[in-house]
Amino acid sequence: MLRLIPFFTTEAQLIAALKRGESRAHKVVYERYAGKMLAVCTRYCANRDDAEEVMIDGFMRVFEKIEQFREDGSFEGWIRRVMVTESLMFLRKNKQWRQEVSIDDVTVEPDYAWADTAVNENDLLRMVNQLPDGYRTVFNLYAIEGYSHAEIADMLSISEGTSKSQLSRARMLLQANVKKLEQEIAQRKWSGQGEYYEKSVGKTANR
Repeated sequence: MLRLIPFFTTEAQLIAALKRGESRAHKVVYERYAGKMLAVCTRYCANRDDAEEVMIDGFMRVFEKIEQFREDGSFEGWIRRVMVTESLMFLRKNKQWRQEVSIDDVTVEPDYAWADTAVNENDLLRMVNQLPDGYRTVFNLYAIEGYSHAEIADMLSISEGTSKSQLSRARMLLQANVKKLEQEIAQRKWSGQGEYYEKSVGKTANR
């Protein structure tokens, strides 16, 4: 006899099945959101293996705490908050988020329009991932997740001033790296144009 696999046509049905502890619902949630949630965890845990571990722990937390989800909000948004919380717990456990570099190492003044650049999105994300853990954590919470400095201070057990300082330094580093990459791109572009000119002149001279 064939066993019928339940098909969840609405999010409400899926959530109800989760609350009943149905394994099929667990699988559907994981397959539907794993890609997005791994991206979230990777922004906090630069090491992919750590990010995958945090994501799996996050889904376990989602399944354990599903009764706490208020269905008047976004289910994906709730999962995302769980993943962020798990990521922060991982960083605190491993004492990573407090790592910093000296402000003296950054010579560029902060420019809060740093993202208005020709550098592509992948390059920007790579630069964010390369920030020291403390800077990256605060930048993600503030600029990506939309938390206020007061909320970040509470989440990380720091002062609002420290949160603001971490964000400012993160932006300074990002701006410095963006300008450096833009200079490299411009240099490659001019170099390529020079090679094209030399080839064109050579062809003309040999005619």
